[in-house]
Amino acid sequence: MKQSASARAVSYLANREHSAHELAQKLNKAGFDAEEVEKVIQQLKETNLQSDVRFAESFIRSRANRGYGAVRINMELKDRGVAADIITECMTAAEIDWFTLASEVRCKRFGEEMPDDYKSRAKQQRFLQYRGFTHEQITESFNLTDDEK
Repeated sequence: MKQSASARAVSYLANREHSAHELAQKLNKAGFDAEEVEKVIQQLKETNLQSDVRFAESFIRSRANRGYGAVRINMELKDRGVAADIITECMTAAEIDWFTLASEVRCKRFGEEMPDDYKSRAKQQRFLQYRGFTHEQITESFNLTDDEK
């Protein structure tokens, strides 16, 4: 027995929050008609079962707790089809101290010791850049650790 698009969408949302774009992709991949998918997503939004704002808030919290920076989180949310204004609103509402987070991530990965040479410092900077921290946050992460000693 084949599930309806609505039932399939609700089962996806029961597992975790999804953006409208993600949900549409999954339903289209499952073989549902694009028009039907659009209608189902609109109904889910009206009943507040699907919310891009709720998805973005959850995603930001989750990624920040895993040690990712604002740049990477922003990029990943855009890839998942979340509107730029929603991303900005949710990032501001999250009230995360990205400078402190960058310092904590650096210390967790490389320890409290400051790098001795240029090569190891560059390695740590690349790691933080890959994680999505800005240049200012990366630079400050080294300064914060210096100040704490």
